[in-house]
Amino acid sequence: MRMKENIAPPVTRTGRIFSLPVMRKREIFAQPIMGEMGFFYLLVTRTRELIALLILLITSGCGTEPGANNGENISQPLKPLTFTAEPAPEWTALMERTSGWFGADGIFSIPLDGIEERQAEAKKTLFIFSDTYIGEVKDGVPQPGNVMVNNSIALMSGTLPVRDSVIFEYNRDRNGNPVSYFVPDNENSREGEYFWLGDGFVNRAKRNALYIFAYHVHKTGPNVFDFEATNVALIRIRKPSLENMSHYEQFPTALGFVHPEYGRVYFGSGILVNTRSAGAPFPDGYVYIYGIAEGRKSLLAARTKPGRIEKIGAWRFWNGEDWVKGVENIAPITDGVSNELSVTPTDDGRFLLTFTVMGISDKIGIRVGEGPAGPFGDIHEVYTCPEYAEKGLLPYNAKAHYHLSGPAELLVSYNTITLDFWEDIQKDATIYHPRFVRVRYSQQ
Repeated sequence: MRMKENIAPPVTRTGRIFSLPVMRKREIFAQPIMGEMGFFYLLVTRTRELIALLILLITSGCGTEPGANNGENISQPLKPLTFTAEPAPEWTALMERTSGWFGADGIFSIPLDGIEERQAEAKKTLFIFSDTYIGEVKDGVPQPGNVMVNNSIALMSGTLPVRDSVIFEYNRDRNGNPVSYFVPDNENSREGEYFWLGDGFVNRAKRNALYIFAYHVHKTGPNVFDFEATNVALIRIRKPSLENMSHYEQFPTALGFVHPEYGRVYFGSGILVNTRSAGAPFPDGYVYIYGIAEGRKSLLAARTKPGRIEKIGAWRFWNGEDWVKGVENIAPITDGVSNELSVTPTDDGRFLLTFTVMGISDKIGIRVGEGPAGPFGDIHEVYTCPEYAEKGLLPYNAKAHYHLSGPAELLVSYNTITLDFWEDIQKDATIYHPRFVRVRYSQQ
């Protein structure tokens, strides 16, 4: 190909010249080429006699001489991770209260600045809870007049477990009586439903609005596990604060449905904000929204750009091979997880799926994944919750709180309940509040 004398042809670092095919006027194309530094796309345009060349490097090794091996620039296979765990009583103590809010489940933690940096001193964290008990507790026993609401919140200043750093709040009606913050009121709502809360995040691409996934739930009988979660709503709070939590909008979605093969499905079980603005160590620009298929307690995944969080029809869903349109095209990633969970990054590019094994059990499990949607390896049973053996409590919904964790560790919470919960809670307030453990990990 003839080139103007004052335009140097593209070369590799060893001097090899890449040849370019002849192009028509104003033709633009991406030509794959292989040089000694790896695989490139050569984007070429031509108008009259001007040729503009843009070489986009899409593999690593740009700054390394071909064949160089200095012991630092060659990527080594990652070694398996090992885990140790121990109780975090100082964190559990934060949830042990005797006046007002005294018990809840479903704890998710959301940094109010939308940045998932770990242990930042000035950080403010919003905790969101589902079924919550309000009242007075004396000698561990709830006093008459206690009531349950379906969701509540707490605000924490800083990232250290200091008792006075957390303010627990519940909504009140005009007469000062406890009520839920969030109540179903959209086209999918039915009489008798209430909201349990899924995960949420502060969206820096949407002027720091808070988004929370909420499950439409209704009772199906008198026992504690007689319930059904049907639809999923998306809640938006434009200016999240203690004062503004009751000022929200809610949008119906198609994220809760019955799949013909996988059973009841709903999304919102966990969120990974894998963006640069959120401080992710290996950002790809997406928000990952995880879901559950109840048939085998299977993990599902969707993703979207943060600015398109409300355009659920434009989301992509993992189908086992690729990200595709249509929630009906979901495929399980792994089985035996809990209805609430977390996926968090490590500093070496892996991802940790944290959950209660089989949904309800005394085992906290972690699977190590190669990416936000896996594949995930075998279960590491990192901790045995003692409450089952000691008091007959049923642990569930373990998850990690990344921005409250230290380097190479995860602060993990779990909830407990009993089969005769409605009676047992009136005898012992301590059976129903989040517990915490600290899980540390390292390469073998």
